[in-house]
Amino acid sequence: MIFSKTLTHWYSNNKRNLPWRETKNPYYIWLSEIILQQTQVKQGLPYYEAFVSNYPTVFDLANADESDVLKLWQGLGYYSRARNLHASAKYVVSALGGKFPDNYKDLLKLKGVGDYTASAIASICFNEVAAVVDGNVYRVLSRYFGMDTPINSSQGAKEFKSLAQELIDKKEPAEFNQAIMEFGATQCKPKNPYCNICPFKDGCIAFNKNRISELPVKIKSAKAKKKYFNFLVFISEDGKTILEKRERKGIWQNLYQFPLIETSKSMTYKSFKEEADNYSLLKDLNFELVLYNKEDIVHKLSHQHLYTKFWVINTNRLPIEGVSVEKIRDFAVPILIGNFIESFNF
Repeated sequence: MIFSKTLTHWYSNNKRNLPWRETKNPYYIWLSEIILQQTQVKQGLPYYEAFVSNYPTVFDLANADESDVLKLWQGLGYYSRARNLHASAKYVVSALGGKFPDNYKDLLKLKGVGDYTASAIASICFNEVAAVVDGNVYRVLSRYFGMDTPINSSQGAKEFKSLAQELIDKKEPAEFNQAIMEFGATQCKPKNPYCNICPFKDGCIAFNKNRISELPVKIKSAKAKKKYFNFLVFISEDGKTILEKRERKGIWQNLYQFPLIETSKSMTYKSFKEEADNYSLLKDLNFELVLYNKEDIVHKLSHQHLYTKFWVINTNRLPIEGVSVEKIRDFAVPILIGNFIESFNF
């Protein structure tokens, strides 16, 4: 088909030199695909290189402590990806003897691997004709073919997958898949795409009908909830602080944080002092309370916005066992906590 030939020709002249394009090792392809979910290449590349360096084989990753994996992942967000990555590595080693599944259907059995990732690995490593559909592909297809079906609807998922499967080069599925993802990432960008030098502009419905900014269509998600976090940063005279491990399921599961008091609104010094006096760790404790940031630090997640204040608790002793502030950077923490640690400069 002309579409696929035009696309792969463009790719041969414009593709970026990326390390995972120099291999068909499914472990490395899998690593890159998991890291690049919800992450741009320029941000994900250093993480990919760090994982390959620290865990050169799936056996190394499987044998690692989860806390070390989370620490290496720190800053990428969506920490369930890292937990799933580790769990799948253990499964590949324990159940499959270290050999990755060699087809789309079996790849889907890996934790954290969905249609897109399974298609990418199956096509790139095993030449299976399985079309990828990610954000870049949605954008390219919706604009070129003028498709109005919302991409985040079940019907949209079916329509775009079917179209991509129809268009894919049956002889070179790996090349086609990488080409269409690269085209969406660097040419048919979300904003300010390079339409004037696009090889598809003559047949692109969005370009010819001035609908570039309208496509792809996406159903608006529910408004993010506001939460108000107050972290207690204990500092004792002997240079220790308190970190707690989040055991409950959630985006920060198994990461460390300072003791947290969640409130219904942003707190002033006076109102928080009254609230804090009832907190178990502060009862019967002599301390000085210092507000680190007067304005809330707003940390935006996909489903909630965290309005955060850090309260420094200077005390002669800690109410429970603590950790040395010199070792605080050894713990895997959410980026919100990590940024505070760097700015506070313990």
